[in-house]
Parts: sequence; C-alpha cells; structure tokens
Amino acid sequence: MQICSVCKRLQIVPGGLDDYKRLAHYHYRDSKPGPATAIFTLKGDSRMARALHTKTVGVIIYSTPHPRLQLRHVATDNFFVGFDTGTQLALINKNVRCISRVIIEPRFRGLGLASRLVRETMPEMNVPIIEAIAVMGLVNPFFERAGMKAYRAKPLASSVQLIEALDLVGIKNVELIDANKVQRKLDRLVAHKARFIELEIRRFLKSHGRRRDMQAGHERTRYVLSKLTARPIYYIWFNPKFDAACSIANARRESRKEDH
Repeated sequence: MQICSVCKRLQIVPGGLDDYKRLAHYHYRDSKPGPATAIFTLKGDSRMARALHTKTVGVIIYSTPHPRLQLRHVATDNFFVGFDTGTQLALINKNVRCISRVIIEPRFRGLGLASRLVRETMPEMNVPIIEAIAVMGLVNPFFERAGMKAYRAKPLASSVQLIEALDLVGIKNVELIDANKVQRKLDRLVAHKARFIELEIRRFLKSHGRRRDMQAGHERTRYVLSKLTARPIYYIWFNPKFDAACSIANARRESRKEDH
C-alpha cells in the first residue's frame, strides 16, 4: 500500500486524549499541553490500520489561551488592551483558542498533513482568533502554510552578543543548530580565542540559575545553543466568519456600561 494513496483516505474526526497519548512520544516537547478544549485526529479505515499497524496518524489539540502574550497585542493591534485584568482575561478566553499540539506519526511526515490538520480544524473552533506558539517554526513553518500569520519576537540582547562573539571566532549563525559541529570548532580554538569565548559563554549563563556553573563541554554547548536558537514564533489566524474588531468594540461598550 503506497503512502500517498493512504493519505487520500485519511479523515479528520473528533478525537480524545487517548489519541494524543498514542502519539505524544513523537513530539519534541516533554511538557504536557494545556487543558484541552478540543481534539481532532487524522484517522484511516480498518484496512489501513491492518496494513500500517496504526489507525491514528495525526492529532491536534486546542487549549485555552495563555493569559499574557505580548505578541498577541502586536498581532491584534491591541484589541485586548485597555480593560481591567478580569475583563481582559474573560475576553481572551471567549475569543481565542490556542493550538497547543500538532503531532504527525513519523512515517507520514513531509506530506502536508500537519498543515491540513490546522487548516481544516481551525474553522471548527467557532471563535474569532486561533493562535499558536512554536519553537520549531523556522524549521517547519506548517502553521504559515495552513494560513496563519507569523510574528517573530526580537532575540534577547544577551543572545545577540553571544552569537556575535561566536561569529568572531569562526562559528557562523547557520552552524548553531549542530551542537557537535560547534563543539568541535570550540575544541580547536587557539588559546586567546578560547579564553574570549569562554568569558562570553559564562556571561551569557549568568542569568540561567544553576546552569551558570556548567563545565565546558558538549552538554553545556548543547544547552547554550538550545537557548540561542529557541526563539518562539507567534502565529495567529482570524476567522473570516467573525469581525474580531467589532466583537472587541462591543465588549468595550459593554464594559463601559458596567463601569457607569
């Protein structure tokens, strides 16, 4: 049975936590997603399950939104700004849902199924705004392919400083995703460059709690690079069935009435 023919027979249906648990170990994050408000799965028929020994091919989880995200205000042109805290949280919870997990069984990756899950389930949520945050967005921008708009946070000044220092000793930005390669280059640095970069790494780690005293080596390099390259991207989708600006304006008017 060819993979492409199987994909045509996959259907998106409502799912449950059991579907997520079957695929959870394939996700790059170990932490659990937030409380689920909806779960959808990509499933095939019994014939496919027998042939490929799986029925659940993909899963997407929608959760309640994080109460405070600066890039949400940027993306919505401050729709949710100007309310007291209680009203603001109530409006966010009513109007926004967050995609907290999208997982595709490894044999089916690279076929556009993650984008399909996002694109076809967002309208089912029946809210004005869908959002997502992804650390791996630069590597696999499937949210954008599904119709969401990306907003990128500015890197921290400490990260920029260390990236520039690494570049000065011959370790380029594009190499920072490969800890093994970076460590090999660090090991080969001449003495004055090694001292320079060691001071820069220790300066970078000062704000990282217990990690500040990590010994030089592959484990520390992997940790430092994970922080340098982990720049979450915020994604947003406005449901065309709703006029989000109108909804917020009405909420503002209702809030003012209650104040008076």
